[in-house]
This record gives sequence, structure tokens and C-alpha cells, in this order.
Amino acid sequence: MLIGTIVDGIVIDHIPAGRGMELYKYLELDKLDCEVALIKNASSGKRGRKDILKINEVIDLNFDLLGYIDPHITVNIIRGGRRVEKRHPELPETIKGVIRCKNPRCITSVEQELEHIFRLTDREKRVYRCIYCDTRAK
Repeated sequence: MLIGTIVDGIVIDHIPAGRGMELYKYLELDKLDCEVALIKNASSGKRGRKDILKINEVIDLNFDLLGYIDPHITVNIIRGGRRVEKRHPELPETIKGVIRCKNPRCITSVEQELEHIFRLTDREKRVYRCIYCDTRAK
């Protein structure tokens, strides 16, 4: 399989296998006018399988979202056909507008305009809880 070379853009690598399309939707990559490639189930020496996103344009990324999906994701910034920066997102302390509280009694169920905000309560187990009702995110 041949995927075109990126001259100026971003490669999001080491996405857990099967989560690339989820990340594509969260990052709203369908709204871009540039080429975007999603490679699913690519071979990985460290993980067995992984997904990769190639974006043929340098865009602003939500690193909190990337860290929430998996802090082992690698973001490579490409300029002039060469990698100029390699970043690893970190697990964010709070995550806003990404996950929704499932508790039907939570204030976010009644107040529709209220932003869904979750805080990290257990870094080792990657547990996030709603700041309003303390419900654990799935």
C-alpha cells in the first residue's frame, strides 16, 4: 500500500488499534480541505497493531484529547518533508467536551448548555470523574 509523502503536515502515530476513526471524528478531520489518511491495524513492534493518521496540513491539535485517548500516542510535525518536532501528549488533569456524563441525575442532563467536564482521579488506572456528580467516566 502506498500513502503519499507529507511535505507539510502531521502524522499521529501509535494510536491504539481500532481507535483511529474515533480520533478522526473527535478532531473533526472531515471538515478539513486537505488530504487525510487513516491507516488501520498497521504492524507495530511495541503493540502488535496500531492506527496512524496522516494529515497533509499543519493544524492545531487538542493534545488533551490525544492524551485522554492514549498518552502513548506520538505526534510528528513535518515541515519540508522532514520531521521537525515529535511530541507525546500527557494524560490531562481535566477533559472538557469530549465525554458525556451518563448519570441521568447529573446537572448536565438538565442544563443542556453546561459543558461536560471530567477530572482525573486516578492516574494509574486512568479514571476520570464528572466534576458535578462524581460519576466515573466509561
